[in-house]
Amino acid sequence: MKVLLTGASGWLGRFLAPRLRAAGHEVVGLDIAPGPDTQVLGTVADRDLVRDAVRDHAIEAIVHGAALHKPDIARYDEQAFVDTNVTGTLNLLRAAVEAGHGRFVFTSTTSMMVSDRVRAGTGEAAFWMDEGFHAGPPRNIYGMTKAAAENLCALFARLHPLDVAILRTGRFFPEEDDTHRELSGENMKANEFLHRRLSAGDAARAHVLALERIGGLGCETFVISAPPPFARDEAGELVRDAPAAIERHFPGVRGLYAARGWALPRRIERVYDPAKAERVLGFRCETDFARVLAALRAGEPLPFDHDPAYVPPKEPA
Repeated sequence: MKVLLTGASGWLGRFLAPRLRAAGHEVVGLDIAPGPDTQVLGTVADRDLVRDAVRDHAIEAIVHGAALHKPDIARYDEQAFVDTNVTGTLNLLRAAVEAGHGRFVFTSTTSMMVSDRVRAGTGEAAFWMDEGFHAGPPRNIYGMTKAAAENLCALFARLHPLDVAILRTGRFFPEEDDTHRELSGENMKANEFLHRRLSAGDAARAHVLALERIGGLGCETFVISAPPPFARDEAGELVRDAPAAIERHFPGVRGLYAARGWALPRRIERVYDPAKAERVLGFRCETDFARVLAALRAGEPLPFDHDPAYVPPKEPA
């Protein structure tokens, strides 16, 4: 297929464009920032630019990864989030329908399931977050606009012959967490593979599989994250004594962490459940917590990206 990839110059795009080509697809990149895989320079909020890109490049399917993200809240106002994340998605859906496309893949986020209640993390058990999870409205403009864009995807799939895969991805950004700094960046990322993170390569692979396998399924939503080692009946223990639960699944992990000067999470207050993606799409992350520990034991490079100096291409260095 000839695929329009939005956000082609961004972090996901740099992994996704080559994977799409390796799978036999022709990629036309669209991004507000220049990059090696970007042929169309501009914003998805520009309806004419989106329509012309789809028409002029004879696009057959769209993978929509362009967005303002949570760290952008410090840089952009609410209207910019609405313009990019909501209006931009609407423009692409309209262009897809006008062109007679049958497939549309939308990069969403697990953040749209994170309400103030989830963020507080004061419950007696970890929240088990699958596609049907809801504990209140999203807590910020990022989550709000992604939820609105998901609803647009569902509406267009219902009104038109368009199959849509909504991928609620966990964390895969390379930079430091913009809120929590109590642990080193590598330590925090390693811990997150227990319950809320995946590698950028796995995120890209999920998009390719969704594009190829969503045909005939209508509109489906998938949580995309490394498979957690825990069962639902361990949710209470995860908030009471997460290290004990982790040690039970990974004997010797405390010593391995101590040798590196790392700390296990004291509490795990949410767990993302990607079981549906494995069941429906046949997708399972290749990088998980067990692989992180294997790299530590072998003294090999960690199997995830960590770059505290990373700056998105759309921002000045």
